[in-house]
Amino acid sequence: MTQKLKPPSSEPAIRVVMMPRDTNAEGTIFGGVILSLIDQAAYVEAVRQAHARYVTVAIREVEFHQPVFVGDVLSLHADATRVGRTSLTIHVRVCARRRLDPDQMVKVTEAEVTFVAVDDAGKPTPVFPT
Repeated sequence: MTQKLKPPSSEPAIRVVMMPRDTNAEGTIFGGVILSLIDQAAYVEAVRQAHARYVTVAIREVEFHQPVFVGDVLSLHADATRVGRTSLTIHVRVCARRRLDPDQMVKVTEAEVTFVAVDDAGKPTPVFPT
């Protein structure tokens, strides 16, 4: 039996303000901070699709389009793009509302995250149990 993905949510999976503690020596937000947020947003979407215990197995096709600055409000939109027997793939798009120009919303990063559903022993288990 094939399970269908739930339609994309119109709401961001998460929204967060970037703070000074997250900056690198260039004064922009560390890419690793953004990657962590992407992983979290993708997890929110994975659980929305099917409640399970998930582990991240890959973050692919990460593209940093624009820098992120202190005070930017990031909105991370996550959409499930594929469901396998034991895995889910989630596309995450990161947009920034600029602190210095609140009317400006720009896409700053996007990535594809793959999760595997696991049981209590850490072994792969079906996303949608039969």
